[in-house]
Amino acid sequence: MKGVGSSTTKSSLLEGGHLRLLTFNLQVGIQTSAYHHYLTRSWQHLLPHPRRQHRLDMMGEVLSQFDVVGLQEVDGGSFRSSRVNQVEYLATRAAFPHHFQQLNRNLGRIAQHSNGLLSRLVPCKIEEHRLPGAMPGRGAIHARFGDGPDALHIFVAHLALSHRGRVRQLNYLSEIIQPLRHVVVMGDLNCTPEQLHAHERFCTSLPLHPVKPLLSYPSWQPRRALDHILLSQSLEAAEVRVLDHLFSDHLPIALDLPLPAACLLALETANTKQNLSK
Repeated sequence: MKGVGSSTTKSSLLEGGHLRLLTFNLQVGIQTSAYHHYLTRSWQHLLPHPRRQHRLDMMGEVLSQFDVVGLQEVDGGSFRSSRVNQVEYLATRAAFPHHFQQLNRNLGRIAQHSNGLLSRLVPCKIEEHRLPGAMPGRGAIHARFGDGPDALHIFVAHLALSHRGRVRQLNYLSEIIQPLRHVVVMGDLNCTPEQLHAHERFCTSLPLHPVKPLLSYPSWQPRRALDHILLSQSLEAAEVRVLDHLFSDHLPIALDLPLPAACLLALETANTKQNLSK
């Protein structure tokens, strides 16, 4: 987990007892507001655009309102992003003390397809998972906050477009999630709530707490709920909402998460140990 800035002795987030979560597929900062833009602006997936930096700045202002952010379709610093690592840039712009970039598809100087995690709390552990599929390039980040059985586990994932690929990837995630108690899975899962609930193995490993599905795609006329923040039954959302259009073809999903007392204690204990070890 890379740091930008310093951690406070006692986090005000823990004192508040809740976390503000956000998931966002930002489409590497390409402005998309109509289907024909997939064709006419496709060159921006390979070439830089002079307005991309300005868009990132506006995104950073919105992300600064949250505590933990999961990002999909971010560039790790290639020609198309003007050599800007978008995860690192957004972390700095939004004043997140900790960030992590997962490089999933490395096209060298042309493109660095990545997932990202921004956090105001330092995770005790970060793991990267390469998700199975016919084509490599999909991944998930697993961040653990706190220690022991009441630790909070947050997964940031970007699943495949194909049904067969998603089934394999949900099976893979099910194995990891099954023994865990407090779990959040967020990201562009490329499937509707109905398709998720039809996957018996995944729903068994993560008994989903009912969270209102919000339409997030396409951003200019949302018709499908493809972006999700899923909670285990031990967690319950205080509020879930979709944010306004931020240039991408997906809308960001935000959720306010009150932490159970045992989970909060696990985070506070780990936070205290980390500060004492400095």
